Amino acid sequence: MPHLIGIAGGTASGKSTLARRLARALGPDRCVTVSQDNYYRDLSTLSVEARARVNFDHPESIDAALFAEQLRALAQGHTVTAPRYDFAHHTRMSGGEQLEPRPVILVEGILVFVFPEVVEQLDIKIYGQTPDDIRLARRVQRDIAERGRDVDGVLNQYLETV
Repeated sequence: MPHLIGIAGGTASGKSTLARRLARALGPDRCVTVSQDNYYRDLSTLSVEARARVNFDHPESIDAALFAEQLRALAQGHTVTAPRYDFAHHTRMSGGEQLEPRPVILVEGILVFVFPEVVEQLDIKIYGQTPDDIRLARRVQRDIAERGRDVDGVLNQYLETV
């Protein structure tokens, strides 16, 4: 039976970094990482302006049922195709990422501990706390470098919804 380890914390608190380091230490034959970020709802039916106003830090922004279902399938030894999310356009990308079951399943994201159907599957829960100023600086760097955003957009989103 695999071990599911949940890693949560505020935006840019180091969740993904911790998950990557644990995965690297355990090795690809023993560990798979599932990112909650891949389970944002597809907003392609909304205008670009409406998508930009969505609160992505609210539980409603996540397809919790699919997230929990795919974790359960992995834990039962099944391969799943996780969705891929385009943060620049706030839409799901075509295709997906094949995730193979492993003895350790790392589950990381800001809302991992919000959904009872996910939490009940976790064997270990890790919550990372990082000072707000460091998280904001990291968020600005990440969103500009990786998510096609500008400083004003990152700051507005941070102040309004994060």
